Amino acid sequence: MSGHSKWSTIKRKKGAEDVKRGKLFTRLAREITIVARSGGGDPNANAALRLAVDKARASNMPKENIERAIKRGTGELEGGELEEIYYEGYGPHGVALLVKCLTDNRNRTIADVRRVFNRSGGSMAEAGAVSWMFESRGYITVARDKRNPDDVFIMAVEAGAQDVETGDEFIEVYTAPGDLHWVRESLARQGLTIEDAELAMVAKTQLTLADKETLQAMSMIEALEELDDVQQVYSNLNIPDAVLAMA
Repeated sequence: MSGHSKWSTIKRKKGAEDVKRGKLFTRLAREITIVARSGGGDPNANAALRLAVDKARASNMPKENIERAIKRGTGELEGGELEEIYYEGYGPHGVALLVKCLTDNRNRTIADVRRVFNRSGGSMAEAGAVSWMFESRGYITVARDKRNPDDVFIMAVEAGAQDVETGDEFIEVYTAPGDLHWVRESLARQGLTIEDAELAMVAKTQLTLADKETLQAMSMIEALEELDDVQQVYSNLNIPDAVLAMA
């Protein structure tokens, strides 16, 4: 799992940029709508919806926005015609990319994604060409605060976590997809500060490049994330601390 720990820093930076651009609530609302459509509008009976709503509340999304997004998903309001699509491909220097999109216009979305791949020296691939390199896992970011990492490790493992990694600012906990909510709730009940919790596609192995090539691949990932219909970009790129500081 080495290298994945850079997600917490990158996601925080990305989240701050989304707030500035007014895109954060749009992304959160789309996520709520899609999971409400697939699993129902009751957060108590739909774990994915409960997770999406918790994330929206943590980002100070207004209650009425959350309720409106749920109703779009259940069909009580118009505007819930979104579909979830994954596009696969390779970035510069062979970096594997899995691009998660939520869209109401598939043609527009694939045209936008393809344009970024072409301009960045990447290439799109057929379904299955890249996805086998990733696996779905629960991903929880815990603030280090003044906690002893060894204590957090024990708490997480006893709650059902599969892996725990300690970084400079965060402790990252990985779970089986179905255990994410339970582990998250268990850690929160024990007084830990949960910074983020989500289902993520995690690369099984990481690709390490030279600094210049790493920055080139990161630039393409950022360009993809700028697209309105892109929710998340997963990659197998290992980003050393020194390179992250340059970004």
